[in-house]
This record gives sequence, C-alpha cells and structure tokens, in this order.
Amino acid sequence: MTDEKLTQEQTDEKLINEAFQELLDRYLSSRHRRKVEIITKAFNFARQAHKGVRRRSGEPYILHPIAVARIACVEIGLGSTSICAALLHDVVEDTDYTVEDIENLFGPKIAQIVDGLTKISGGIFGDRASAQAENFKKLLLTMNDDIRVILIKIADRLHNMRTLGSMLPSKQYKIAGETLYIYAPLANRLGLNRIKTELEDLSFKYEHPETYQQIQEKLKDTQAERENVFESFTAPIRAQLDKMGLPYQIQARVKSPYSIWNKMQTKHITFEEIYDILAVRIIFTPKNEEEELNDCFNIYVAISKIYKPHPDRLRDWVSHPKANGYQALHVTLMSNMGQWIEVQIRSERMNDIAEQGFAAHWKYKEGNINDEDRDGELSKWLRTIKEILDDPQPDALDFLDTIKLNLFASEIFVFTPKGEIKTMPQNCTALDFAFSIHTFLGSHCIGAKVNHKLVPLSHKLQSGDQVEILTSKSQRVQASWINFATTAKAKAKIQAILKREKKEVQQRGEDLINDFFSQAHIEQTDENLQKLYDLHNVKDFDELATAVGQHSFELNETDLNELKEKPAANNWKKYISFAFGGGSKPKQEEKPEADTKLDIDKKKVLKLTPDAIQKNYIIADCCKPIPGDDVLGYIDDNNRIIIHKRQCPIASQLKTSFGNRLLAVQWEIGKALNFPVNVYIKGIDGIGVLNRVTEVISRQLNVNIHKLFIESNDGIFEGRIQLFVHDVDDVNTICNNLKTVEQIKMVTRIEGFDDQITD
Repeated sequence: MTDEKLTQEQTDEKLINEAFQELLDRYLSSRHRRKVEIITKAFNFARQAHKGVRRRSGEPYILHPIAVARIACVEIGLGSTSICAALLHDVVEDTDYTVEDIENLFGPKIAQIVDGLTKISGGIFGDRASAQAENFKKLLLTMNDDIRVILIKIADRLHNMRTLGSMLPSKQYKIAGETLYIYAPLANRLGLNRIKTELEDLSFKYEHPETYQQIQEKLKDTQAERENVFESFTAPIRAQLDKMGLPYQIQARVKSPYSIWNKMQTKHITFEEIYDILAVRIIFTPKNEEEELNDCFNIYVAISKIYKPHPDRLRDWVSHPKANGYQALHVTLMSNMGQWIEVQIRSERMNDIAEQGFAAHWKYKEGNINDEDRDGELSKWLRTIKEILDDPQPDALDFLDTIKLNLFASEIFVFTPKGEIKTMPQNCTALDFAFSIHTFLGSHCIGAKVNHKLVPLSHKLQSGDQVEILTSKSQRVQASWINFATTAKAKAKIQAILKREKKEVQQRGEDLINDFFSQAHIEQTDENLQKLYDLHNVKDFDELATAVGQHSFELNETDLNELKEKPAANNWKKYISFAFGGGSKPKQEEKPEADTKLDIDKKKVLKLTPDAIQKNYIIADCCKPIPGDDVLGYIDDNNRIIIHKRQCPIASQLKTSFGNRLLAVQWEIGKALNFPVNVYIKGIDGIGVLNRVTEVISRQLNVNIHKLFIESNDGIFEGRIQLFVHDVDDVNTICNNLKTVEQIKMVTRIEGFDDQITD
C-alpha cells in the first residue's frame, strides 16, 4: 500500500514539475524581462499551500494555478507579475495564508492583484442576485485598479471551461451560462478574440453537446471543399502581393461552431445556407511604422483589381480602431466561383492586438501598466462603468443587463457640431449621444439635429452622422425615455434620476399622510393603513405615498369615515397577510398535485416521464420545450421544477443568478404525450400552395393542425402553423417534408405563433 502511495506521489511530482518547466520555457521564449527567480518562488509557495489537495478530476490542485499562469503568459501575453499572481490566485481563498503574507513575500503589486482576485473568487455570481451584483461591481472596480485582475480571472475561467467535463451536468449549465453571459463579452471587449471564441465554443459544447457535434462533423465533411476554394481564391492574390514586395502570410479563418449555430438560430437557416464560413486573413510586415496604414490600403487596392469588392461591405477599422483596440481593413470580394468572401487585412502589430487585446500594448511594460494608454478607449469604457457604479441599481439582473449592453455592441462613428469624433454603439439614439457627452445635456435634451435636420430623441444614429443636441432648462427626464435608450450609461442615468425623483415624491406623500393622521387624531397603525390601501387600490405604503405625493388623489372625508368605521370581522386576515409581506389580495399559487416538498437529489439526472410531466414538473411558457430539446430544470420558490430550453433567455438569467437551483433533466416520454409547436413558412405564392401544405401535414404525416395563419403580399406568402407533435423528430420530419413543396423556400420552428421573423 505504501509503495502504491509512493508511486502516486512520484507520478504527481513528475506531472507538476513538467507542467511548471513548460510554463518557464514558454515565459523564457517570450520578450519579457527574465524574472525566473520570483516565478519559481511563487510556484514553490503555492505548491506547498495546496499540498495534498485535488481537483474534482482527481489531479493535484496545483496544476490548475500553473495552467492559469500559462494561459496568462502564452495566450494573453502577460509577464512575471501576472504569472506570479496567477500561481498564487487561490492561496488566500483556499488556505490560511493572508494577503499580508503575500505582500511580505512578493511585494505590494502582486499582493494587490491576488487581493483583487480573492474578492471576486468563486465566480462573479453568488447564490443570491444581490451578492451577484456586488461581486460584479467588485470585479469592475478591480479592473479599474489594475486590468491584470480581470485578465487573470478570464484565464482562470478559460481553464475551468477546458476542464468542465469532470463537473456535474447541473454545474456545467451554471458555469457555461455565466461564461456566455459575462466572461465571453468581457473577453471580447478586452480584445481577446481567440479566448472569446473558445469560451463561446466550450459553453456551446456543454449546453448543446449533440448540436455541437453535428456542426463539428459538418465542418469536417466540408473541409476539403473549403481548402480548394481557399487555394484557388488566394493564388492570384499571392502573385499580386509578391509583386508588391511586402513580407506576408495568408491564413484561412473558419467560422466557429458557436457563431455558426448562433447564425442558424437568429437567421432561421441551415448549416448549408451559411455562406461566410470561410474568410481570408492577410497578415503583412510593413516597410516601416509610418507606412503601415498606407500598406493596408495599397493591398486593398491591389486585390480589388483582381476581384470585385462589395460596395457596402468595406470596414475601415484601421483609421478608426474599435473600442477594444482592434485594427484591420475588412473587404468582401466576389470570387470566380460566384460567392462573397471576406478578406481581413492586418499588419503583424494589428494581428498581435487582435489576438491578445490590450495586453499586447503592455507586454514590454510589465511594471507600469496603469500609465499606459491612459486616454485610450479602454480607460473611457472603465470611466463609464465607474459612473454607472456610482448609481447602484436596485435589481441585480437589471444592473448586469445594463453593463452587458455595451460589452458586445458593434460600433459607429459620430461627429459633434465642432467636428470631434465619438465612438458609439450601433443602434444608439440621439438621446444616448446626449448622455454620452454629459448627464446635464442628456437630462435636459428636447430633440436633436442630425446632419442639420431636426429629429426626435429616439432617432437612431448612423455612422458618419453629425449630431447637435437641443436642450431646454424646463425639460425633465421622462419615464418613457428608458424604452429607447440603448447604452448602459444613458439607461443607468435615466433610472438614477427617475429613482431620485420618485424618492422625493414619496417623501412628500409620506409627509402628507403623516399630517392627515395627525390632524384627524387617529393612530397610524398597520390596520388603518391597510384600510387606505384597500380604499385606493394600492398594495403597500410606498405606492400610497407615491400616489399622494403625485397628487393622484387627496386624503379626505371619505378616508376619515373609512378609518372611523368598526373593523370587519375578517380584517385580522388582511393584517396578517400585510404584516408578512403580502398584499390585501395575495396571489393564489397553483400547487402541483404531488407533494411540494419534492425529494430532489441534485446530483442525479431527473427523468422526464409522462407521469412526472403531468404531476411534478411544469413546462416553461416562455420557451415551450418539447421532447428532444436540450433542457434544464429550475427549482422555483415553491419547490416546483420548471423545465426550460437551455438557450431560453430566461434560462440564461437563471444560470447566472440561481445556479444552485439548476437540475440536469432527461426526456423519457417516448410518443406518449402531444406538445404544441409553431412552424413558420415562407415562399413564392401560387394557386394551391395552401392545399399542398395541409396535404403534407394532415394526409401524409397524419398530424393535427391546431391553428393556421397565412397571407400573401406581392407574390410572396408567409404563414404560421400550430401543430401537436410528440417530439423534435416529428418537427424535423414536418419541416423536411414541407421543404419538398416547390414553392416553399423557408421552413423553421418558432417559439411563439406571432413571432417576428427577419431573413
């Protein structure tokens, strides 16, 4: 037994030493200063601190910090300070060592980063929404202190995603959900394109394993065809670039599985209908630094003589870099095979920034990151976040959604009346622009002039617009503005102002209520207040105070008479209901037939049998999953289990807020039950189309049509059909059979009968 244990220890030692040596080798091959001694010291300290601890996968725990340090060094391009912090990032959280111990041994900078990582440990999200918001605020504030905190946190999340297979399915959904919701957009915003793509693909792989595998297989099957297209398309481009004398390399860029699936979902198309799976990337070495921009455009002119460019698809990120520092020239060319292919033109420096983001700027200046690029786009973004943090949101998910608005947004360029250029998110409005300049300007704006023409505040801005904001001192923030504000800053400021004004109104109402009771010489008890709530149809004191403060009604003789009447016999019920947080008319919850105290073992995969579906579980109305859909279970406040599709927007929020309530579930229905589904069809109108549709569904497939809507316009028809089916296989069979009808050009399943579809 001792020999076996010794062998295991020896194996672990060998594994750990090899992993650390590989990290050192990669660090020494980088262009950072050689600080091997402090890295080795951090490794030995962390190794001792985590001794004897293993991860769920069974491997020694120290391999995780080594892997995180390797990602920080190799894939993000950080140096010795970050590598040490990555090696030590779990020491304070998981052992008895303190931040002060780290500072004494490794200095204040490493200790500050480790402290920042400890504050946001255990994932951004806690079990409760309020804890979630607080942790997210800490995360964003530590970003402002030192951006390396979030870069190492992203490296930590990437390694956790790479090793997610050893976790329980319910835990996988939670981690994959919050990765897609926050970490991938953060990586994108920080310019870590490769990491963002991998985080998305890994989340997709664990949430929809079968679909992920199908797309991977289709990519593999079409690889040879893509390679042929790439070779024939790039051959004349290579010849032209050789003549120009610039050192270059040409790469094929294949769309990621997640991006393909996302496009299939949003555009309601099949894999075969996606035409931009292949793109071409030209990476060149400029003659000198000053000529870099000119070289980009010279390459563009040269290849545009070979293939015709798409007039509306030139994207100049060279002259105007994206907010995450990304620079490139994108042009879409018509190949000789009759298909559009996007070409991305970048210098080596631009490619470095595209792969490693803002860290690429700093990899030679490890010691003074905070001084670098102070006035750059990242600093502007962080300043915006700090402003939002100054106005705390009451609802955690609202707060997260507000921040997230700006994480993934595409950008446009807008000019001020003086010709200054401002970067704004795509689809932003004149109101967003006003708030981006100054809160006072936003809160007092009455309209705008776009390109010297008067427009409303809801007007959507286009790239190149010149915008002048019109204001009035008498103007106040309107509640309706929240409906067309799109940026995080504008939404946060509008909500904060409305909240402040609401508090003022409530305080005024509260004073009036106090005066009313005082002048009437009646005690202000909960019972008396409840009578006023019932009389004016409000649910609580805040609502009553707001209504009185807004002068919606005044407390008068009628109220006085109501208070002086004897209490009704059943008023004690109202009082109890009110005292414990309910209203005068508590909502009746529908209880499941089975005992609500369900004995739930979260480690097991729950079976969705016909009996369980009819008694214990509730099919979510928001996404209406059917057998065959990738689903998860959510335990609600009444201990009932709600079944959601994994990609349902509500489920996405549940994954990020209530991960501890998620359950892995599995369909075991067979063909026992019928479920409603909605199918959308579109095609060329003609005599007998409706007859062919009903014939395929009712006669050929023997499926019952529950609801049917069809309309024709200018020779194109579109329709919606609600059917009852057993599972996803039935839906696929129906869709495939309908596609055989000559006039039908598009068939897809939709969530709701009235869903809007855009091609």
